[in-house]
Order: sequence, then C-alpha cells, then structure tokens
Amino acid sequence: MEEGSVSAKIETAEERNGSGPSDEQTAEEVASERQSAGNPTEEAKARYNRLKLFDKVLEKSLNKFMEQAGFKGFSSTFRPLYKKNPQLMESIHKQFAEELRKTIQEDITKLIEEGMLECKLNEMDKLENAAKDDPEPAWRPSGSPEQDFCSYLTPYYQKQEAYVRLELKKIRAENAALAEKVRAGRESVAQTELRISAAVEDWKASVTEFEQVASSFHPADVFDV
Repeated sequence: MEEGSVSAKIETAEERNGSGPSDEQTAEEVASERQSAGNPTEEAKARYNRLKLFDKVLEKSLNKFMEQAGFKGFSSTFRPLYKKNPQLMESIHKQFAEELRKTIQEDITKLIEEGMLECKLNEMDKLENAAKDDPEPAWRPSGSPEQDFCSYLTPYYQKQEAYVRLELKKIRAENAALAEKVRAGRESVAQTELRISAAVEDWKASVTEFEQVASSFHPADVFDV
C-alpha cells in the first residue's frame, strides 16, 4: 500500500513536469529512485542492539527446543500411562514443560549475569558506533598467521616497553634523589666528625695547659708570700 502511494506520487510529479523519464535516464535509475523514495534510510531504521538481538535468538532457540519436548514425544515415552489416563498425562506434561522452560531460563540468566554479557554486548554496540566515524579501515587477516600474531602482539609489547621505560625513569630519579640525600648525610657526618675532633683537640690542649700550670705551681711559694 505504501509503495503504491509512493509510485503514484512519483508518477504524478512526472506528469506535472510534463515528461516521464528522459532518454538518458534508464529504467534501473528510475526504479532505484522509487525504491529509495519508498524505503527509509539505514540511519532512520529502528535497529536492535546486540542484547535485544541475543534475547530474540535465544527465545527462538528455546521455543524450538521446547517443540522437541512436545506432548507427542512425551506421551509416546510413557504410552502405558497415557492409555490409562490421557488427561493426567497432559497435565503432567504441561507442568513438566513449564518447569523445564523456567529452569532453562534461570540457568541462562545466571550465565548472562556471571559472564556480564549485557555489559559486553553494550560495549560492542558502542565500539561499532564509534567505528562508523573512524576513517581507518577495519583490521582484516592477512592470510599469514605468524604475521597477524606479530601484528597483534607488537603493539602490546610496545606499550609494555614504554611502561617499563617510564617506571625505570622514575626509579632512576628516585635513586638519584636518595643518592643526593646520602651524600648530604655523609657530608653532615664528616662535618660533625671534624667539629668533634676540633673540640677534642681543644679539650686536650686545655688539659695540657692546665697540667703545665699545675706542675709549675709549688706550695712553698705560697708560704713565702
């Protein structure tokens, strides 16, 4: 209905202009114009993110699995009981199917939470959106596993090397600062030793002088006076 209205609008516009497609304009170009006019652009389309797509695929897979556990196969497995009481078997199968689906969904939910799948899928969406604005082409394998492996590890080792160089620079600066403190401490100790030696020499000189004065002093001189 929508495509017919778009085609009618294009034909009406052509009639107003007084001409159809020109001789230079091929039928394929006209068809592509009509298709582009009838279909929205990719940016305007509602796009499922990866998490919603994963949930949708998971739901379909679960439904297909539950179809394999249908009542037909269930009743054929327990045919004697089914013949005795079909209604009871149908009730049992319904309860079994509900519990099975519930258990599977709970296990899947636990796996998603443990693996932080929601966060990682959202990160992938962000990376994809960021890559659209990146003019650089995406990485593609070269066909040589050795070359691809080296190209993958080389940036990692370069980062590690830069980190080690930075840490080595910091350690050398710290060692230089410690060496300067040790040198200043040694100079302080040497100056202290010199002061102590000078004080000891002064003390020895004063003691020697006192001994000389004491040796030259006689008590008789005091009595004579």
